Amino acid sequence: MDIKQSRFGKEDTICAVATPGGSTAISVIRVSGVNAISIVNEIFTPYSGKSFQEGPSRMMRFGHISKENNLIDEVLVVSFPGKASYTGENSAEIFCHGSVFIRKEIMMILFSKGVRQAMPGEFSMRAFLNGKVDLSQAEAVADLISSETSASHRVAINQMKGGFSKELSQMRSKLLNLVSLMELELDFSDEDVEFADRDNLKTLLVEVRSHIERLIDSFALGNVIKNGVPVAIVGATNTGKSTLLNSLLGEERAIVSEIHGTTRDFIEDVVNINGTAFRFIDTAGIRKTEEKIEIIGIERTYEKIKRANIVVLMLDSERPDDFTEGVSKIAEIISSSQQTLIILINKCDTVNDPERESELLREVNNIAEGKSLKPFAVLPFSAKSENSVSVLKDKISNAGEVSDIPSDAVLVTNLRHHQALNLALDALVRVEEGMIAEAPTDLLAQDIRETLFHLGEIVGEINTEEILGNIFSKFCIGK
Repeated sequence: MDIKQSRFGKEDTICAVATPGGSTAISVIRVSGVNAISIVNEIFTPYSGKSFQEGPSRMMRFGHISKENNLIDEVLVVSFPGKASYTGENSAEIFCHGSVFIRKEIMMILFSKGVRQAMPGEFSMRAFLNGKVDLSQAEAVADLISSETSASHRVAINQMKGGFSKELSQMRSKLLNLVSLMELELDFSDEDVEFADRDNLKTLLVEVRSHIERLIDSFALGNVIKNGVPVAIVGATNTGKSTLLNSLLGEERAIVSEIHGTTRDFIEDVVNINGTAFRFIDTAGIRKTEEKIEIIGIERTYEKIKRANIVVLMLDSERPDDFTEGVSKIAEIISSSQQTLIILINKCDTVNDPERESELLREVNNIAEGKSLKPFAVLPFSAKSENSVSVLKDKISNAGEVSDIPSDAVLVTNLRHHQALNLALDALVRVEEGMIAEAPTDLLAQDIRETLFHLGEIVGEINTEEILGNIFSKFCIGK
């Protein structure tokens, strides 16, 4: 199916409110399509100068919009003809007062002129279909909108500029030239000629493979920057995990109860600490139980621990006999070389004895050493103390610090891109193995074509309506 004939590529005119809901000082209504400028010209009356359609483009015009001779609002409007717009087609923007009533009335007037409500991501979809951006750049727009830290903002900006696309295009161009020569050889197979130098092919394969592997490896950092450093809060039941999560978030996000096993499933939320996003996960308390639902929650806890960059183990100072069991279970699950462990001895505010507190710290450190664990920190703690939580935040920030990212750094942050790169790498490996085995040219060419296919999927040179629909449906309306 030609994607331009799908529901995304129709020639109708669309509109949407591009600013947040509720009452605001100013709202922006975007209109895009072949008739966008002429339709806005019909409903907008400038206070001076030429009509909106005849006036200068990309310049604010002041006037009003009325309905049946009743003033709706005084507004500012601006036109973006054709390729000068974000979508690559005639567009206009209406800046009105942020009243819910005013927005609704203007939208209803537009609807009466044959304009329809835009679907989520449809403006960016049209920008892609009209060649204004490639698919990875369009996806970066959504990442930019959702960025909450300086690091995620920088990565999204660079991808939106086309840094990622440029690297992929260069790789595809080199591979395409070679595979074209290989397929030319097939046309002259009876003459036993070789147009594609095999030594050059080997060199190029090493270069492209190294490049793709670097991009794949960057996903670990890119995913952390985009979604936050995963921090699992773990421990036995009633050690204060949910209280800690609530203290970190500054709200009652998790239920706190003295009843063991209250948290049956994990609860996640993101906190920005010193410019880095951390995704905290409050997990079900680890204990022996026969309750089926709680067992499922504990199994999920183990999965979350394995995937976390930082593991915060909470021990209860009032239950020192449980220290060994708590530390031992964590030692069985985590990878000391790849994960950071912070151990908290919670409820130390009830100890109120510096000497006893020191004894507890020594005991936990000795147990950890006996299990070959090297915790990043072992802290006396109180989940209800702002000072304790502040100290913990600093420790977590230091443990999960994201290195300064160059402005031109290319990082993979999108799972779809990561999967496509892995498939491209698999095809490249088959080419290398085929060359060693002296496989026929047509088989080598097929695997190179498959590599090109998966790289093309990322930037949208290869696409289907289903893929595009899935991608853009996750955008906000108005973008």
